[in-house]
Amino acid sequence: MDAIPFHWPSTGFSLGILGIGVGFVITFLLSGYSTIKNGMAPTSLANNISLVIPVLVNLFIWKTGDLNVFVISGLALSFAAIYFCSPTGAGTVQKPVVWALVAVFVAYGVTNTALNYLNAAQVQQDGKIFGLVQLLGGKIPFTLMLLVGSMTISAVVLVYWTITGGVKWSLRSVLAAIPLGIPNFFSFYFLLKALDAYQQNGAVVLTIYNLGVILLSAVTALIFFKERLTMKQWIGIGLGCLGIALIILRIKHKA
Repeated sequence: MDAIPFHWPSTGFSLGILGIGVGFVITFLLSGYSTIKNGMAPTSLANNISLVIPVLVNLFIWKTGDLNVFVISGLALSFAAIYFCSPTGAGTVQKPVVWALVAVFVAYGVTNTALNYLNAAQVQQDGKIFGLVQLLGGKIPFTLMLLVGSMTISAVVLVYWTITGGVKWSLRSVLAAIPLGIPNFFSFYFLLKALDAYQQNGAVVLTIYNLGVILLSAVTALIFFKERLTMKQWIGIGLGCLGIALIILRIKHKA
């Protein structure tokens, strides 16, 4: 559906969209804290396995898409791939902070589920039913509202850290951060477009999206940074490719 001129949604939806942006930043901060306390491997695994939350919500609550042998096999292989592709921890953590791992798991799962929900939400305006994103004027205004929430909470955190001496500003760091925001913006934009293309089926789209990031990161590390992949990670890449292939084949067969 074509977008209509921009309209502010109801207070609940506005706070929901801004809240997701805030949630992304909080989740990022939790991941950083958990990485320090628990190590990269368990934190990365908690992050990636959180995909189970939106997948289960899509399949059993919203009932988007068909649950068949292809989808079940593809999802099972994808989750196995996430485990095998997770980085191997170096050393041992003396005193793990379990609540931080749980917080990372829940935060990532809830924010992804909420993003999926608001992208599919419908609202009534002037006696007509519109998609929430359509009411906002399209994907770009919706994504910009997400970023407003993220930038607001980020500014609060940065001001606090600056006052307490927790961060040191440098022009080089600021300039380096600007180009990083551009791909982040488009990653959200195209994720929303992909959800539309597959009838808001987050079980499929979010699985392929998250696993695709993991596989691309592993291949990029291998090619550009000459990092050696372990046998476990190669197995994960193979399982991931097979899992994605099964899901895509089912989609094409259904189409």
